[in-house]
Formats: sequence, structure tokens, C-alpha cells
Amino acid sequence: KQDKMNHIQGTNRHQIKLLSWDQMIPKESMVRIIDVFVDHLPLDQMGFKKVKLHKEGRPPYHPAVLLKLYLYGYQNGLRSCRKLEKACTNNIEVIWLLNERKPHFKTIANFRKEHVKSFRKVFRHFVNMLREWELVDGATIAIDSFKVRAQNSLKNNHNARKIKRHLDYIDGKINDYLEQLEKEDAEQEILRAKIRIQEERPKEYEDLKAKLKASGDGQFSTTDPDSRAVVFQRNSVKVGYNIQAVSDAKNQLLVAADTGEVNDTKALAKMVEIAQENLDAKGVEMDVIADKGYHSGRELKACEELEVTSYVSPKESSSSKRNSKFSMDKFEYEEDTDTYVCPADSTMKTNGNWYHKKLKDGKKSYYVKHYKPKSCQECKLRESCTSNKNGRVIERTEYQEYVNSNKDRVKNNPDYYSQRQQLIEHQFGTLKRHWGFEYVLSKGKENALSEVYTLFTAL
Repeated sequence: KQDKMNHIQGTNRHQIKLLSWDQMIPKESMVRIIDVFVDHLPLDQMGFKKVKLHKEGRPPYHPAVLLKLYLYGYQNGLRSCRKLEKACTNNIEVIWLLNERKPHFKTIANFRKEHVKSFRKVFRHFVNMLREWELVDGATIAIDSFKVRAQNSLKNNHNARKIKRHLDYIDGKINDYLEQLEKEDAEQEILRAKIRIQEERPKEYEDLKAKLKASGDGQFSTTDPDSRAVVFQRNSVKVGYNIQAVSDAKNQLLVAADTGEVNDTKALAKMVEIAQENLDAKGVEMDVIADKGYHSGRELKACEELEVTSYVSPKESSSSKRNSKFSMDKFEYEEDTDTYVCPADSTMKTNGNWYHKKLKDGKKSYYVKHYKPKSCQECKLRESCTSNKNGRVIERTEYQEYVNSNKDRVKNNPDYYSQRQQLIEHQFGTLKRHWGFEYVLSKGKENALSEVYTLFTAL
């Protein structure tokens, strides 16, 4: 008779065993690295409180305990203080890491609030370790950004157009109630009450108008004032943060971060400067690679002043969209004579004056020269070249030489620039898909940035 096969059997859960917590943690576990890393940090120099204690008072948790908990949690997808509190009782690795300490969720939450700037110093110390171990060298860095949602709904994000729409809606409702009031006698008291409610509502939006004007940014969020409406994938608009990140090319390790504006246009030089500071690489030869979202003459000039060579994908000039046949690159610039030669071989001269132009946001400005030909009115190519009644005009900005130099470098080194995606973008996939970092839990730019630093350290 054939014996019946049994399933895999476990052990008796009521069996008493003599084991230590250390025996239950594998030697190659990442939790051991976190433990050693935090134990060797100069926490008192990083601004962590309660490293040294007075004789009186209730004993607190050592900051190393809570820092270890945060680094482990962010590395394993446990970011909320409630989940971290629960892990202290049911996660063997956390029990080992904290020596069976069980901090309350409020203690865990307050620790992050009180040490926002200290988390940045921990990350910088981590980058310094990578540099000392020669895992990063700063010779080539890549810059890109990714977006995360904030603790603020799109409903609680306001701009001038949205406020006007609400005020128009309120005026419309009041007019509807007034019309009903003239026709109906039975519900006059109810209608008057509704009118009073609607008449009080504009005060709220007038306050929002004042806050919007004070922000100077064209939008204002009520729950998290630092957050902004930004465009995510597939052109969906959500309220969040645009996180800037810098990766070192040697081993694709992240070495700098910041919460930037809604787009990347003004972020290039700032991120280069942060990377130089973290890598202690000021005055050292460095290349920076970035996509066309970072292309700006002002930023390219700033990079050169920082002694950094830029490889930023060039933007198509606005004239290319208006004049498909004769875009800007069809006009040759003669540096010796400060003139342009148009496709019809006509010389375009300037009067030498610099004209002041403002950016769309009105905060910054730049200067341009105008170049015009003499014979534009009689030119046979005029219809294909321009629709301007005064003829074709070329604007040359004060940053044009930096734009041209960058364009030539990218054009002459296509293989070098093409490594950009593999240097910086795959880390974002790990952060978002593997670790679920698609939103921040805290409010405010500095608090959101502390989450980024914690995650980048754990990465």
C-alpha cells in the first residue's frame, strides 16, 4: 500500500527555544549596515538634540535610535510614524535594530519635525563617505527631476483664474436667488438665508487673492503653502513638489537633491553648486549632463563661472516654429563684424543697442541685440522667411556665445550625452515603483526635502 505524501511541516510555535535576536538576523542583512552607519555618525555636530543629557528629567530616546528607525523604514517602504511604531513590535529586524525599544508614534513624528536640517547633514556625511571610498568622483554628473504629490489637494490650490471662476459662480447664484425671490412668496425666508450665505463667501476668496498676490508665484495652496500645481505624467496636473536630483556617473549614486520650482529652467546652476559642495569639488574639473528642460543661457553662463562644462540638450529656437524653412540656424553669425548673413546672402546689421527683455514670470530679465537686413522688403524669399511687415529681425541674447558653445559640445559628443538617461532616470524608477515614493507625508518644502534626503541616504 502506497503511503500518502505529507505537506511540508513547520515547527511547534509553543516550543521554547534558547535564541538571541542577533542569531535571527542574517550576517549580510542591510539592517546591520544601518546600525553601524548611524553608530559612527557625529550626531551632536549634525544638530541632533539630546545626544548629551542633563542629570535631571525623564530619560529620552537617543537620537541614534530614531534615526536608525527612519533609515530602515524608508529603505523598506515603511514611512509613516504609525507603521514605524507597529514595526517596533512585529518586525524582527527592527526589534534587533532598536534593542526592543518601542517609541510612540508621536515621538517618531516629532523627531523628524525637530531635525529637518540634520537629515541633510546625514546625507552629506554619507556622500563624503562615498567619496572617500572612491565610489563617486564628481568627474561627470547628471541632473534630472521627478515629481511627487504633496499633502494638498488640487481643490485647495488656487490661482487668479480659479478664484475669478468661484466669484463669478457666487454672483450667478445670488442673481438666481434674487430672481426666484421676485417670483415666489412662500419660500422668501429660505431664499434670503441662501443669499446671505452666498454674500459671505466672497470674503474667503478675497483673502485668497491677498495671499496669492503675496506669494508672487501665480498660485497658492492652502493646506501646504509651499506646494505647487505641477504637470505629472500624461499631462495630468497635481499639487506636489518638483524634486531635483544629481547622480554621479561613476556608479550612478545620488549625491545631491533639492525641491525646485515647477519646471527645471532655473535649476541647473543651483544643483551644480549643491553637488560641488557635497562632493567638496569646487574648482575641480567637472562635466554636467542634463536634458533640454534645463537649457537656459543664463544657467549655462553660471555653469561656466562655476568652472563646470555643460552638456545640455539644446532647445529649438522659437523662430524655428514660426519659420520652418528659415530657422535661426540658417543665419550665419560673423563674429568679426558682429553681423548675420541671411539665407539670401544679405548682411543683417545691428545698431549696437542692447534692449531689455523680461522673462514670463517678470522676476528676471536679460538683454538682446536686434539684427535687420536692408533689402528685406524686396527679397524673393520674404514670404517663406517672415510675416513681419517690418521684415525679419534676429534677436541675439547676451548669453548666445554660451548657448552656441554648449550646442557644439553636445553635437560633437553624441555618445557622451546619450548616457544621460542611464545615469539618472533609473533611480527614479526604483524610488517610485519599488519603494513607493510617489508622495510626501510632511508639509512644507524643508520637511519634504528631509524625506528626500532620508530616502537618498537609504538608497
